[in-house]
Amino acid sequence: MEIWLWVLIGLLTLCIVFLLIKVYLLRKSAREIEEAFADRLMTETNTLIDLSSRDRRMRELAAGINVQLRQLRRERLRFQQGDMELKEAITNISHDLRTPLTAICGYLELLRKEETTEAVARYLDVIENRTEALKQLMEELFRYTIAASSAEDLPCDEIALNDVLEESLSAYYAALKGCRITPEISMPEQKVRRCLNKNALSRIFGNVISNAIKYSAGDLRIHLRENGEIIFSNHAPSLDELEVGKMFDRFYTVETAKSSTGLGLSIAKMLTEQMGGSIGARYQEGVLSIYISFPE
Repeated sequence: MEIWLWVLIGLLTLCIVFLLIKVYLLRKSAREIEEAFADRLMTETNTLIDLSSRDRRMRELAAGINVQLRQLRRERLRFQQGDMELKEAITNISHDLRTPLTAICGYLELLRKEETTEAVARYLDVIENRTEALKQLMEELFRYTIAASSAEDLPCDEIALNDVLEESLSAYYAALKGCRITPEISMPEQKVRRCLNKNALSRIFGNVISNAIKYSAGDLRIHLRENGEIIFSNHAPSLDELEVGKMFDRFYTVETAKSSTGLGLSIAKMLTEQMGGSIGARYQEGVLSIYISFPE
């Protein structure tokens, strides 16, 4: 009886050891699949997932994931090609439209020198305003495609957010003064340093300030914090929460910003996220606040 008991214990022990080894190998295979899948998603490679395990089920799982990876790669290539073609098309259209627009502006200038009636002068004003808006849209489209094309290759240097913010405000001094806006600026005495692209950061600040000029009721408060967060806030009674929620969408504009192309904040969002930052907007009690953060 004791012999059979020892035999049974031995068999159970062997089964447990076998199951432990099996579980270990399955966990190892699952870890290999997880790591390989994450690597394939992050890198541009044609290499598929391969396993060291010979377990049939795990190899079937890897084969199924490889099928999805092939499909994902095809979709990614198609998207990249389509995106590139779209950017090239927009760039070409922008260039092609500049010549006739320049000619239109020239003829409008000549018309201004001719004797015209009050009605004709009014019509010319409308044509000039619309032509200027079209020129601005073309320029923004061109800048957007350039920013999108070069966003992946932004060289970074250690810069002080304080200095770039001051330079951006100086560049918009005339526009702010023309709208009778005297910005209230608050920033720490100590330099807030980050590894960023200076030109891209200047573009971000410039687009946000330009947005404030469009919607502000006459005020602008800018607060730079030591943690790398910058807050631009101003009273904007013409906006509502729904409009603010769409402000970063491409080509979205509101009726009160007739000269806007709807690309400024979209470009700011793209560049901010490309440099590892975040940007968002909030509307509360008639005050529009745009938050930009660059953590360490």
